[in-house]
Amino acid sequence: MEKNMEEPLSSQGEMTHQHTAPKHSKGGLITMPFIIANEAFEKVASYGLIPNMILYLMRDYSVGVAKGTNILFLWTAGTNFMPILGALLSDSYLGRFLTIGLGSISSLLGMILLWLTAMVPKVRPPPCDITTQSCKTPTTGQMTLLLSSFALMSIGAGGVRPCSIAFGADQLDNKSNPKNERVLESFFGWYYASAAISVLISLTAIVYIQDHLGWKVGFGVPAILMFLSALLFFFASPFYVKQKPSKSLFTGFIQVPVVAYKNRKLAFPPRDSDGWYHHKRDSKFIAPTTKLRFLNKACIIRNPEQVIASDGSASNPWSLCTIEQVEELKALLKVIPLWSTGIMISINISQSTFQLLQASSMDRHISSSFQIPAGSFGMFTIISLATWVILYDRAILPLASKIKGKPVQLGAKLRMGIGLFLSCMAMVVSAIVESIRRRKAIREGYLNNAHAVLDMSAMWLVPQHCLNGLAEAFNAIGQTEFYYSEFPKSMSSIAAALFGLGMAVANLLASAILNAVDKLTSRGGKESWVSDNINKGHYDNYYWLLAIMSSVNLLYFLVCSWAYGPCVERVIKVSDEGNGFKEEELSNIGAIVKDEV
Repeated sequence: MEKNMEEPLSSQGEMTHQHTAPKHSKGGLITMPFIIANEAFEKVASYGLIPNMILYLMRDYSVGVAKGTNILFLWTAGTNFMPILGALLSDSYLGRFLTIGLGSISSLLGMILLWLTAMVPKVRPPPCDITTQSCKTPTTGQMTLLLSSFALMSIGAGGVRPCSIAFGADQLDNKSNPKNERVLESFFGWYYASAAISVLISLTAIVYIQDHLGWKVGFGVPAILMFLSALLFFFASPFYVKQKPSKSLFTGFIQVPVVAYKNRKLAFPPRDSDGWYHHKRDSKFIAPTTKLRFLNKACIIRNPEQVIASDGSASNPWSLCTIEQVEELKALLKVIPLWSTGIMISINISQSTFQLLQASSMDRHISSSFQIPAGSFGMFTIISLATWVILYDRAILPLASKIKGKPVQLGAKLRMGIGLFLSCMAMVVSAIVESIRRRKAIREGYLNNAHAVLDMSAMWLVPQHCLNGLAEAFNAIGQTEFYYSEFPKSMSSIAAALFGLGMAVANLLASAILNAVDKLTSRGGKESWVSDNINKGHYDNYYWLLAIMSSVNLLYFLVCSWAYGPCVERVIKVSDEGNGFKEEELSNIGAIVKDEV
């Protein structure tokens, strides 16, 4: 487990193992509370703003459900995409300390701006109920201020989230310590535990504060937490090990197609020849694989005297690449079809806006004096996810292995497929529950009253949240393990980046789907499926549409899985026997624990 978890340390770029061991005068356990607190407070603050945000947009900015949901989709897409850019800047230019610091400041400024929109009445349109009245829309200036706060928070997330865990590993990584791996494993355990607890707090405490104390306090508390996050991080600055930025793996991906295009007119050397392809010193590769053969021209040596430096490296990396670079890009391109199958599950999980409106219209009491906040039902997704991961790892697999008399484990692709199936079932259940809820609202005479609370328990929504959590547990973890199994070790940082990119693309596609549904179903003056009035709309039809798309996506996954073949990457390696060529399977790297939040 230690080795598996050690791989994703650097959210991005090469691991700290490639740098000199940190000096004992800096780093160490003394820095851990500050780094973990920085990440934990940032998560509590940022995730606590999302669940109820659609209510703020509808009630205080007179924004309709469709437009408000689109704004949230775009905000979430930006938040998921920015960590990739942040990792690139951290690895190549700024370093992790500066990237986290600037990200913390940006998040703080964004939250202060959002808090000001609640504190100053003039930056919002006049109060109005859009479900029953024709309301004045916000001015350009008012919307610019609100969207600027979202943008600053997305930029901040891009600085903090990809670098925090790697920066923590920088402080502890000491190869001279015989217990180094155990120390790192302990850090990862505390890091992931704090992340999970932070999300649960944001989905419960912060949402509860917003519901009962209003937006001024509900937005003020996250701003205060973010201030503490930044303060604690900078307070420990003298104690940190601050690694210098190095070359980013992303740069190598760009170089390969550029050099291959430059060398497009070169002829391929004979298959059994040696010395034609450029590789690193002590490399196990002497020739690239034959798949995507046109990329192999990027590592063909044209004139050794001109393109090879005295130390054996390429004198100009934009004119000659290594075999390793070429194979890394091929590995990435090969998984793209299977990666794309995970986008649909992210689209389904991102439908929290509609689930919030459903919960708001149902009886959420669990006792006579306490009711679950509508925005807190997402915690059932996290709880079911965490419960399954623990049961699968600690109970189900050991029991199955004991019964079979040999190690038992579900393959990564099989788990991905199970996750897609469960996600499809979650949408089916969502559609059925919403259909029952809507019919009951109409029977009780609430067709024109979107704020009415039905005599129907909101616990009906729990199964779809649990199915979403199980789908995430199977697909997301299986997907990440699949990347780590198939990619070279040098590409471990790309696994997390791919998953974040998938969520960003999913948010953009979810916005496009919602726009199309709203436009097509409201033609001819008809009530849109995603109407501002939940009882007049047909959210159940919208869920059925997602269920149909999910079933088609499941078939697409089966085709991609079949086309991909076995989860084993074959490469040509140096052999001491024969002509030097040998096909050998690279063993899978085991399962990793991923930050699902």
